[in-house]
Amino acid sequence: MVIKGESRHVAPFRAEVVGSFLRPDSIKEARKLHQSGFLSDDELRDIENDEIKKLVQKQKDAGLQFVTDGEFRRAWWHLDFLEGLDGVTKYEVEEGYHFHDVDTKAETVYVSGKLDFTNHPMLEDFKFLKSIAGDHVAKMTIPSPSMLYMVGALIDSRYNENPVYESNEALRADIVKTYRKAVAAFYDLGCRYLQLDDTSWGVFASKEYRQGYIDQGIDVDELCFDCVNMINDIIGDRPDDLKIGLHVCHGNFRSSWFSSGGYEPVAKILFGNAKVDAFFLEYDTDRNGDFAPLRFIQDQFVVLGLITTKHAELENQDLIIERIKEASQYVDINKLCLSPQCGFASTEEGNLITHEDQWNKLKLVVDSANKVWGNLNLA
Repeated sequence: MVIKGESRHVAPFRAEVVGSFLRPDSIKEARKLHQSGFLSDDELRDIENDEIKKLVQKQKDAGLQFVTDGEFRRAWWHLDFLEGLDGVTKYEVEEGYHFHDVDTKAETVYVSGKLDFTNHPMLEDFKFLKSIAGDHVAKMTIPSPSMLYMVGALIDSRYNENPVYESNEALRADIVKTYRKAVAAFYDLGCRYLQLDDTSWGVFASKEYRQGYIDQGIDVDELCFDCVNMINDIIGDRPDDLKIGLHVCHGNFRSSWFSSGGYEPVAKILFGNAKVDAFFLEYDTDRNGDFAPLRFIQDQFVVLGLITTKHAELENQDLIIERIKEASQYVDINKLCLSPQCGFASTEEGNLITHEDQWNKLKLVVDSANKVWGNLNLA
């Protein structure tokens, strides 16, 4: 059976990327020189600007209808943004995040004072991207509020030793206020496509991690509702022309993963309640389960992460299209889109693939989307 949907020219797009790209050697070298004091802030930014311009053009040439800055200015997909908030401090820890077969750098953040969003450095980052995007949509990615709540407070030893807030309810209330200011600030700069990246749902869906929370006396479903409610309180009254995506991730560092498990344990709460425009869902391995949890999707789009960024081997396009057809049993074909499962470099280290591999993967995304939904670039 041939499956055919309609092309689409507003976010979310039929051919998507999560956001990050492999850092070029020039940026890696510049960062080393900058950290050693041999390169000024302005000199580093000039090099980053040049490489971001090249990346934006490559994305356009590849057939995308939007562009990102590849997160080229970041070391981490989440910590850099969180550290830029008032009341958040980054610090070194004894051990990094434990992925399946590798550990990250040993650093994290914690809520050290009253939270707020003022003069955040990533506002300038977005302004630059918007200035070079041309007629393409400039997509901004930031960590979900759940990441600040979980990483910066609930599971952080420093925060729990000396909590800044009198209750978790008070903490969540300030997270909402802070993120509402962030969303408004990006919108005022012209951002109309904002993606929230979130690994907490991968943890909540994991049988192993879920049991760990239960053993600590934590009601995981209540925690899930708390996280959904924060998102909704932040974006529920957003302008109609601001599109919000939520990327649900199982971890992506040096081609390894952090958690595994299908979406069934969280699907009813997350898919049934989150007021986002689109869910970006990892479906590149059996570890992510089947499509049955998509039955809880309401009116949101689902961006199927069927193509992996973790290894170079290209997926079979016929099988990709077959899986899209399978997913359309639960979500209408015209509410589906296609992307890699995650970024190519969620941290500055990047996945264990080459730049050529990266662009081959992106070409497969665009070509496959064109086959299913028609030519993406015909208005």
